[in-house]
Amino acid sequence: MAPSAIENIPIECKTLNQENDWIVTNGRGGAEYGKILVQNVLKDRIASIDPATCEPGEEDAFFVADMGEIYRQHLRWKMNLKRVKPHYAVKCNPDPEVIRLLAALGNGFDCASKAEIDLVIGLGIDPSRIIYAQPCKTRSHLRHVAKLGVKQMTFDNADELYKIKELFPSAELYLRILTDDSASRCRLSLKFGASLDCTKALLKLAKQLELSVVGVSFHVGSGASDPQSFVKAVHDSRVVFDQAAACGFDLKTLDVGGGFISDSLFEVMAEALREALDDCFPNSIRIIGEPGRYFVSDAYTLACNVIARREVEDPITGVNSYMVYLNDGVYGNFSSIIWDYQHPVPSILSAQHGIRESAVEYSIWGPSCDGADRITKKTAFHCLLDVGDWLYFREMGAYTKCCATRFNGFTNEHHVIYVSSEAGASAILGY
Repeated sequence: MAPSAIENIPIECKTLNQENDWIVTNGRGGAEYGKILVQNVLKDRIASIDPATCEPGEEDAFFVADMGEIYRQHLRWKMNLKRVKPHYAVKCNPDPEVIRLLAALGNGFDCASKAEIDLVIGLGIDPSRIIYAQPCKTRSHLRHVAKLGVKQMTFDNADELYKIKELFPSAELYLRILTDDSASRCRLSLKFGASLDCTKALLKLAKQLELSVVGVSFHVGSGASDPQSFVKAVHDSRVVFDQAAACGFDLKTLDVGGGFISDSLFEVMAEALREALDDCFPNSIRIIGEPGRYFVSDAYTLACNVIARREVEDPITGVNSYMVYLNDGVYGNFSSIIWDYQHPVPSILSAQHGIRESAVEYSIWGPSCDGADRITKKTAFHCLLDVGDWLYFREMGAYTKCCATRFNGFTNEHHVIYVSSEAGASAILGY
């Protein structure tokens, strides 16, 4: 975007809470405007930091989250998957602002732990809107959710059925089946899911225990890339529905899980899923899904400060390159590089030395004393980065802040500046 376009957008900030997270209000809308707004807020924030006098923590890495982007993703979902009611996967990004917005838009929630359930209910959301999508639950947590009234939950093994019979016999159960997730970024069927060889036996056991099985669930893996994974899983689910009917169950719900990504492949996958659902399940069957990264990945941008620089000369070519060190790394918000197989792309937010004709090569490192703390092996910019400059990384909303650690004593409590590039999101959130 041209600097003039950025500079001409007015900004109004106010404190959101005691954690120094901020809100930025606006009156326009659209994805392009969202990008301009985020850039403007990034620049405004770093301009407020005086590196000569700032206190520890003031120049830490920080996020800008455009809630308007989440709002647009919600509308996109409704256009492409009308039958499927989203249940946001809280583990992906448990930001209360995200949950507040999605709840107001009518979505449900996929929670995998006691803490996530407590968070959602603590925000005033009814327990009936939560599915405890954890096939292997802690006994004390089962007792806890029974008291809260979170009845929907998954299972994939016999021991779980005996546990539920003892601790929460009135639960509404979804049999999670095994799927082919070989084309996914993070495979989940390595850990969860009952194969079709044993689903009938599990249903018979549930019937003997007088438990209520209400549906089937599956998950094709986080960040799926093959539309046929959804198609096969839906057809397998139809088989299990028929098995359940033979056992005396009247299943009402299919949970198609997560795996949805936010790029242009979403429409392709949505079409394949939509057609499979229409082929296999009448409209009387309730369909839910568990999107996570789909909603939040593109909504968050991370800004990091260059805290150190080291010049390196290639002994063969004599060409100089640089190692630059940021105040965030793979033990912080870039843990997604290791655990989620992401490849964050750096861009320059501010550089003291300006643009130069020839490109300069860099490797980018985090702040810890671990040699594995590398963000980018090789990149190039047409400027000479220096200590005090800032880089930013887009698409940092999924499995980033929630996975950050305190390794080496560095903070995992990075501030978020909330913006809204859509009037609909602004009206819901009050900013």
